[in-house]
Amino acid sequence: MALVLHSTLNRNAKKILIVCEFNGVKVELVKDFEMGVSNKTPEFIKMNPIGKIPVLETPDGPIFESNAIARYVARLSSDNNLFGSSPYEYGQVEQWIDFSTNEIDAHLACWLYPRLGIRAHLPPVEEAAIASLKRGLAALNTHLASHTYLVGHGVTLADIITVCILFNGFKVILIKSFTAEFPHVERYFWTLLNQPNFKKVLGDIQQAESVPPVPTKKHAQLKEVAKPKPKEEPKKEAKKEEHKAVEEEEAPKPKAKNPLDLLPPSKMVLDDWKRLYSNTKTNFREVAIKGFWDMYDPEGYSLWFCDYKYNDENMVSFVTMNKVGGFLQRMDLARKYAFGKMLIIGAEPPFKVKGLWLFRGTEIPQFVMDECYDMELYEWKKVDINDEAQKERVSQMIEDAEPFEGEPLLDAKCFK
Repeated sequence: MALVLHSTLNRNAKKILIVCEFNGVKVELVKDFEMGVSNKTPEFIKMNPIGKIPVLETPDGPIFESNAIARYVARLSSDNNLFGSSPYEYGQVEQWIDFSTNEIDAHLACWLYPRLGIRAHLPPVEEAAIASLKRGLAALNTHLASHTYLVGHGVTLADIITVCILFNGFKVILIKSFTAEFPHVERYFWTLLNQPNFKKVLGDIQQAESVPPVPTKKHAQLKEVAKPKPKEEPKKEAKKEEHKAVEEEEAPKPKAKNPLDLLPPSKMVLDDWKRLYSNTKTNFREVAIKGFWDMYDPEGYSLWFCDYKYNDENMVSFVTMNKVGGFLQRMDLARKYAFGKMLIIGAEPPFKVKGLWLFRGTEIPQFVMDECYDMELYEWKKVDINDEAQKERVSQMIEDAEPFEGEPLLDAKCFK
């Protein structure tokens, strides 16, 4: 019995077909497979009880879940290195498969699907998904800065699955201005996409030029046939008025203002500083740093150094970067009132995490301390701007000066 793949020609099916190309395995793709019809038949449900695709029919029985199918096909030949060339490389392949699935694909879906009308669009959820996606891509970018492939010196299953995940993103939502932040990911994606076995299945694509807009909800409304309105009895009218009164009583109260909004106006406009920081590309010290100190208002804002309490645990670079990225994501509640720089320092583990934060008000806002549990993981020290050494340290952290305090920077993240 030949291998038969029950699926539409979607991204998950394509990853399996690419593995087949690398492995020299022949698989028959079911023709005219129609979602909503073909996957609802008793025969299909017997192969996959929840009716999802793809499903691979093998001589020994069916297999579902695309990564499981890809692993199965990859193992059909021992004459390849799709799982690496050693037990350690095998572990790395599995590591990057899990990483790409959980840290890139999942967040990409949370951003994309609502814009395709598949899920409800919730702005806070989208913002969190984009922040998490950037964190994952940043970690991948760091690894690819010194690697052509994810594992070893050739294509592995990890590359096939990762490229197929990125393929959908680059094609539909990851515009150039977004991916430009991750140049090594860009180089990796386009290089592998142009390899013969990838190109044969995926073909040519153009990178998305715009992010899909949030769809307008259009609910079909039934047109009622006009009927003469029955005369309303006084009793019913009274009931209507009573219901209206209850609705008015239960109307939501206006949301209480954040205490920081009630502070006296400050000469420092935070958005002006963020704009200056973002737009300064050259002469950063002379333009942005000087501009910061010209704008800074010690009566309306305060500066704080933070040092991670458990640096001895920071033994893996991308885990450390993910840790910092998660902190910045959870700090999103303070975006209107804060600016921050987080530095990951060191050429080798354990890596040090140090930060600089600018907050509205003369103390760290209480709602930030209450809502963001990461705050407890850091030692906080208020900057004394009358101390020239501390003031210079602030400037160096803002401009990502390297070396910083005698050590190289592994990464620098900005919250703005």
